[in-house]
Amino acid sequence: MVVVPEGDTVWLAAQRMNTALAGATLRRGELRVPHLATVDLAGATVTEVVPRGKHMLIRLADGRTLRTHYRMDGSWHIFRPGTPWKGGPGHAIRAVLATDEWECVGYRLHDVRIVPTSQEDELVGHLGPDVLGPDWDLDEALRRLTAHPDEEIGVALLDQRNLAGIGNLYKVESLFLLGVHPWTRVADVPDLARLLTRARTLMIANKDHPEQSTTGETRRGEDHWVFGRRGRPCRRCGTTILIGDQGPDTQERVTWWCPRCQAARSPIDPMARTGEPDHPQSLASR
Repeated sequence: MVVVPEGDTVWLAAQRMNTALAGATLRRGELRVPHLATVDLAGATVTEVVPRGKHMLIRLADGRTLRTHYRMDGSWHIFRPGTPWKGGPGHAIRAVLATDEWECVGYRLHDVRIVPTSQEDELVGHLGPDVLGPDWDLDEALRRLTAHPDEEIGVALLDQRNLAGIGNLYKVESLFLLGVHPWTRVADVPDLARLLTRARTLMIANKDHPEQSTTGETRRGEDHWVFGRRGRPCRRCGTTILIGDQGPDTQERVTWWCPRCQAARSPIDPMARTGEPDHPQSLASR
């Protein structure tokens, strides 16, 4: 099972990239994707690196922005010059941005684009308020969510057009903490504002370090309430944690929940999968 990067993962990576690159001139700037293979960013000065939901925006002093997205398996790694690169095989490298002090190497990156900074909205303008961004607006996020009252809350929270940054981990953990069944209609969530606030609180608590704990414990196997815990007892009531696929065809996401703590208030339970517990070693590290 692969853990899709959450908004706090991108936020932390952007902060580290910004520290390494902001104000520096690139001595090497390669983009190893077909449509940008002839672009050479060497000589460009980086003004800042900022996250927008799950997108990373690398802004240059010449008025251009490089956008990358992690999707399922992407990552940026930062090395001192002369240090061996460790992030995957060489053929998985999609970008190299190097200064005299640092080398930033992007592995398996997706949606790599360069646009004028003034036209960034072409890439991220569709996104809702960023949970960790300066544009966070709870009322706007609620407005977007409630515009589709019949949508399943577990699907709606992952729709980046409603609010940007929440991924599967914070979706299932915040739903558990507030006792909301993932298949509940948006219109039937008892306190939608409290749910969003809880998800944001969890993300803020984890944004400055790579560990993602929602329980307060950082030990493997103790750091989550339901995420990755199929077949194990609920930490609150002891009921077996269930797992199911949720979302439209070809876009399903694995969802965990406790059928007692998150009891459905209407006959909406999906076909749940039980069996062997999720193997914690199979979870991709952040």
